[in-house]
Amino acid sequence: MWYFIVAGLLVGLDQGVKAATRAALALGEQVVLLPGVVGLTYVQNTGMAFSSFSGRTGLLTIVSLAATVALAVVLAKNLIFTHPWGKWPLTLVMAGAAGNLIDRLFLGYVTDMIQVLFVNFAVFNVADCCVVVGGILVLCYVFFFWEKLEPKEPKGERDLWK
Repeated sequence: MWYFIVAGLLVGLDQGVKAATRAALALGEQVVLLPGVVGLTYVQNTGMAFSSFSGRTGLLTIVSLAATVALAVVLAKNLIFTHPWGKWPLTLVMAGAAGNLIDRLFLGYVTDMIQVLFVNFAVFNVADCCVVVGGILVLCYVFFFWEKLEPKEPKGERDLWK
């Protein structure tokens, strides 16, 4: 239950920041927040990370929807990860997928705005941060904690569709 509440709050934060960006900045406009560190630049991204798959909004909408639903089922049914240290990162990924899904469904593009200024890097958003941080934490959990924290079940005993 808490996983879905936190995911909802993260999606709300993501959508709020995106709406504020669209309201306050013209497309392509940049506002420096910390000189040489970070700024806001309003970008409409029809692709995914680094604008890969640009113009494939339909396909990316389907992928985002599938990821959001699959992660919701995994969390609700305690599939794959049962320990909270494994479930919280999945919550972050689900929230990020849902946040960008909303943009794709209702706008036809994803609103990006966060730009790091000290390196040449893609403009991104709160949902992207959730996906990246959640993905890294999932990998850390699998490599360092899976064996210690997940229940050991005899082979063939776990019914994934219960």
